[in-house]
Amino acid sequence: MLEAFIHGLVLALGLILPLGAQNVFVFNQGAAQPSLVRAMPVVITAALCDTLLILLAVMGVSLVVLTFTWIKTILFAAGFCFLAYMGWLTWNSRPGINGETHGSFSAKKQVVFAASVSLFNPHAILDTIGVIGTSSLGYGGSEKWGFTIACILVSWVWFFTLSLAGRTAGRLDTSGRLIRSLNRISAVIIWLVAVYMAANLPFLP
Repeated sequence: MLEAFIHGLVLALGLILPLGAQNVFVFNQGAAQPSLVRAMPVVITAALCDTLLILLAVMGVSLVVLTFTWIKTILFAAGFCFLAYMGWLTWNSRPGINGETHGSFSAKKQVVFAASVSLFNPHAILDTIGVIGTSSLGYGGSEKWGFTIACILVSWVWFFTLSLAGRTAGRLDTSGRLIRSLNRISAVIIWLVAVYMAANLPFLP
């Protein structure tokens, strides 16, 4: 079981480290919010979404669901709309000075947008189904549970650490310039993911 647990840790860490819309959004909210507690909605939502995707991948449910073209079409279309709108809001978000925030995301917006950038992200779906789901096939019983728990644990720890790093950066940025730059970078990455989804939108026959 220990070998499966370590395998899950290393695998999940390798998949979650690369810069993407989800990571940038969590870091961005950590930096933009006036306190770390105010950024917890995005952290918890992102972690819960990853947990859901991992569980579905390990159980094989997600692979079965995505064999239906109409479901993939709805997911990609909805994802494009959410991400395009989220990118626009992020681009136009204006931080204040000395810890004040103007136009920062409310808890509700954090939840909605974190869920959209997590569940409608083609890279996240392919990673969980194609890599984690496939890798879990080599385990059974307690070993599979150990592998699964390790993958989930990495997500929770990573997103909390990412928001903490963002909050630290936000506290050091008294002029608001860093957060404005992060907003622009985050928006561009989110729009790129949206364009990718639109380009790969599976059309119904």
